Amino acid sequence: MSERRLYLDAGIGETRGVVTLDGRPERLLIDRGDVAPAQALGARLVARVRKLERAQALAFLDLGAGPDGVLNLRPEMERFAEGQALEVEVRSEGRADKGPNLRLIGPAQGAPRVLEAAPDLAAQLQAFAPRGQIVAGEVARRMADEAQDEALQTVFPLPGGGTVAIERTRALTAVDVDMGARPGAEAKRAARQANQAALATVARVLRLKGLGGLVVIDLAGRGHDGPTLLSTARTAFGPDNPGVALGPISRFGTLELTVPRRSRPAVEQLADASGAPTALTAALALIRALEREAAADGGARLEAVAAGDVAEAAAPYLKLLIARVGARVTLRAEPGRARSESSVRAL
Repeated sequence: MSERRLYLDAGIGETRGVVTLDGRPERLLIDRGDVAPAQALGARLVARVRKLERAQALAFLDLGAGPDGVLNLRPEMERFAEGQALEVEVRSEGRADKGPNLRLIGPAQGAPRVLEAAPDLAAQLQAFAPRGQIVAGEVARRMADEAQDEALQTVFPLPGGGTVAIERTRALTAVDVDMGARPGAEAKRAARQANQAALATVARVLRLKGLGGLVVIDLAGRGHDGPTLLSTARTAFGPDNPGVALGPISRFGTLELTVPRRSRPAVEQLADASGAPTALTAALALIRALEREAAADGGARLEAVAAGDVAEAAAPYLKLLIARVGARVTLRAEPGRARSESSVRAL
């Protein structure tokens, strides 16, 4: 029986929620206070039709803040007019430069506004394990750091040997399965074992990264047992339902599927287009390091050194830290230093 546990780390500048599956990070929820209430998953609001694209069966709605939301028009819906007010719910958050996807509730009156705020991060976390207890404190911080580190990785080990590499592009998420060396197993059996392990790992890691849409998995070996692998995939991606769709394994040895997008991808919040941590991600990690060192030695004077953009991003959060621990922490920018090379030392 799989076991899910919940962790909530309320830090300076961000709150992070983690769901673990049998001890491994499965989901990472991040709240940095940078999402407008009208753009948040689960928010119910009044929006106004700004533009209709009937050929594409789409309506673009002004939500009052942030990018327009998108409503898919269905034949059974009444015909809307530009300027009309509608009551909607955010069913999936926006990503990159795209606005959120909306669910129609019905007609409305008045200007765009939030009628019911989205659930907070603790409530979102609890929904993944309704009977689970949310753990906070140092344990939660450690789990959040581990989940964040794993979410930023590209290559993941498989039980029994081998790896999977997961990389996203503009069009899809590409997955490569490498079965590596599996001692004592003949080639076909080793490939089947590696592919089954890979499907479970890929499903977990995609949830951790928050990635959805089209996923293409290049399976290891050839001559695959289609029914067995598709059954394994249905089980692995079951927690992502409703909305998962699996295609048959192609003659090229690839499995294609679509996974619904709901919340903003964690990896998109953490990393830039190259996959490297953003200046803000590095800055918040530095603030946590300073906070940890300040707690370990209540009287030490501490200096942090960081790249210029990291120091700039950390500056407002350093003020909040000083309010907690006193004016014994300082931050110095060092030109030419990499984002990943921030350091903290006692003076």
